Amino acid sequence: MAEEKNYIIKVEEGKAATDERPSIGPVYRSCFAENGFPAPIPGMESCWDIFRMSVEKYPNHHMLGHRQIVDGKAGKYVWQTYKQVYDIVMKVGNSIRSCGVEEGGKCGIYGANCPEWIMTMEACNAHGLSCVPLYDTLGAGAVEFIICHAEVSIAFVEEKKIAELFKTFPNSTKYLRTIISFGKVTPEQKAEAEKQGLAIFTWEEFLQLGENKQYDLPIKKKTDICTIMYTSGTTGDPKGVLISNESIITLLAAVDCLLGRVNEELTMNDVYISYLPLAHIFDRVIEELFISHGASIGFWRGDVKLLLEDIGELKPSVFCAVPRVLDRIYSGLQQKISEGGLLKKTLFNVAYSFKFYNMRNGSKHAEASPFSDRIVFSQVKERLGGNLRIILSGAAPLSSHVEEFLRVVACCHVMQGYGLTETCAGTFVSLPHELSMLGTVGPPVPNVDVRLESVPEMGYDALASTPRGEICLKGTTLFSGYFKREDLTKEVMIDGWFHTGDIGEWQPNGSMKVIDRKKNIFKLSQGEYVAVENLENVYGCVSDIESIWVYGNSFESYLVAVVNPNKQALERWAADNGVSGDFETICKDPKAKEYILGELTRTGKEKQLKGFEFIKAVHLDHVPIDMDRDLLTPTFKKKRPQLLKYYQSVIDDMYNSINKPNA
Repeated sequence: MAEEKNYIIKVEEGKAATDERPSIGPVYRSCFAENGFPAPIPGMESCWDIFRMSVEKYPNHHMLGHRQIVDGKAGKYVWQTYKQVYDIVMKVGNSIRSCGVEEGGKCGIYGANCPEWIMTMEACNAHGLSCVPLYDTLGAGAVEFIICHAEVSIAFVEEKKIAELFKTFPNSTKYLRTIISFGKVTPEQKAEAEKQGLAIFTWEEFLQLGENKQYDLPIKKKTDICTIMYTSGTTGDPKGVLISNESIITLLAAVDCLLGRVNEELTMNDVYISYLPLAHIFDRVIEELFISHGASIGFWRGDVKLLLEDIGELKPSVFCAVPRVLDRIYSGLQQKISEGGLLKKTLFNVAYSFKFYNMRNGSKHAEASPFSDRIVFSQVKERLGGNLRIILSGAAPLSSHVEEFLRVVACCHVMQGYGLTETCAGTFVSLPHELSMLGTVGPPVPNVDVRLESVPEMGYDALASTPRGEICLKGTTLFSGYFKREDLTKEVMIDGWFHTGDIGEWQPNGSMKVIDRKKNIFKLSQGEYVAVENLENVYGCVSDIESIWVYGNSFESYLVAVVNPNKQALERWAADNGVSGDFETICKDPKAKEYILGELTRTGKEKQLKGFEFIKAVHLDHVPIDMDRDLLTPTFKKKRPQLLKYYQSVIDDMYNSINKPNA
């Protein structure tokens, strides 16, 4: 095995517990920040400077691309250069100002990623406005709340979202004065908006508003708030996270430093596919990073079923994803392998084992087995466009088996990151060629100090030989507070340290493993505490299930679960075991429940779970736990109160079946 390096350095010793607070682990930072955190490029004071400097440096380079639809069919990507985009941005900014919106105003953007989204964002950056994304994945209730809470006076909207925006009337009209459609506006929509006292324009009409007007650009400060990003949260109203110019430009400097140290610098020749919501910090900062290098951003068509086709046409060099997308790619590839016949399957397994063996022994992925890459894995590479060098997963934990598989077969680096809206996304990221970081989120990015804080009630000790505790962060990338919620800010910002609520475990190489969630803890009737996210991660290793929600009633002594089985796996099991019917029917079959429960129990024994951590009953749901039923946040975190409400009768039935087995 290759010798293991350590990628963190200690900057402060830990502290023992006092009567007021639990013990605190040592403070660490990235070894790439041994001489201090990297500074932003001279002259880069704001997000506007990121774009402005790239326009000066790369005026004729492709910036934004979309697929042209000809006779109902998607053609090639058509591009606008940095200078062309700049010219439109200046028009958008003048038109916004002509509507009476001044520096410090709030501008809403509602809809899927598209070139106009970025142009509007840059116009906000130019004129010192706070860009307020209106979540594309949340209902009208949340959109209305955000407009009123942030006091949004002007909103840019995807054409098909206009009807959703109108549902916020009349409450939102207290603040909202102007609406701009990225597409068309019907006569009925115009009449409805005017009835509410609002002006509404198509994109083309709006650009003409500022045609002969010129407004001076205000001087932007690092501390200015460039965006207010509302996090959906698992309970209560969304919280408006204040992100400053400084947070974003500091993050970009750190990411550039990190990529440089691992010889994976971005250049103007890189290409990115924009499909993760720009309403989330993850995609926002990635696109800012690409813009800072004069690189190219191509937009998808908005249909996840067509994403691979868009990737094939665009041929991106970097692909950012949430685990759910990578899980879908993994399942599709596994299906192709299983359908390939015995010879192809055997060839694949031999090539996989050989390459993975060499990678585990220190070989870089490109050198581990060039023959396997050329003969076996090249098809996978081509499906992903043939040009990928980095896949970055974020927003939720990526299953280790999926990460391992993609590291071997995708012929590129597969990195997993961790961050929150409050930390401006990038906080930890695993590094290329470091297979020991599999299943972790890697070491810190060189822009934050990190420490763990003990959580005694959950048995997590930050000063133990294997340090575990709540992940706490400090640095200039942190948010400036929750908008109008000083009380909530004080709950998470204590003595300059942001308390994430996530439980982490330092690894010997300096990478972090997220193992639990501080608040996701409940007590069973016998007094045992259950750390539910940790259990869901363990049970999530069962290959025959897609997702699992574990629940424990404090008046009961055992756990139950709702499981979304893997359709292909369960149908295959059913065929082998004489269980007939479609997927929904199989899920209702007692034998299928018994089988899945047996697989969960087997995994529990393998992982040496305690007796009270074993699941005693399952409900198999053929419909995935999803956002449509308000059971997941847009970043795919489980909304536990809503899950309990939705599945209450199912939970009651499971407990009754255990307590009265013969009833």
